[in-house]
Amino acid sequence: MDKETGYIITSFRSILEGQPWFGRAIMDILQEINPGIVHKKPNKDAHSLNELLWHMNTWAEFTLNRLSGDKEKDLAASEELDWRVIDPAENTWEKGLAEFKKTHDRIIAKLQTKKDDFLSGKVDYREYNFRFLLNGLIQHDIYHLGQIAYLKKLLS
Repeated sequence: MDKETGYIITSFRSILEGQPWFGRAIMDILQEINPGIVHKKPNKDAHSLNELLWHMNTWAEFTLNRLSGDKEKDLAASEELDWRVIDPAENTWEKGLAEFKKTHDRIIAKLQTKKDDFLSGKVDYREYNFRFLLNGLIQHDIYHLGQIAYLKKLLS
């Protein structure tokens, strides 16, 4: 692992369970949410907490699949799951949390085997490189965490 890849790993660890500059870590906030409110919406056009979590899972899984070179789970498979209809029996909050943690842990593990030169490589099904994808996932997670934190306060 080289310097830039190491920095990306450090960034993931910081936002997930560390002490990020923007405030509290993602897992701290997600784990304290009462599962009784995760399907509520502040209005008919808004997303629920659970929809936001599963949306985040979709793009973390997309990133993991691209890092793994998984050709069976392509862009279309991810886009089909994006903003999916949530089945409360299947897409539980607890299952979503476990998947979020597991997928991000697997992304970090994959990155630990990479050298910086891979970051310039083009991502399958996209017109950008792995540097853009990985930094984008970090930004995506932070963006939706802001929505989740606000929605949590609004619904509690």
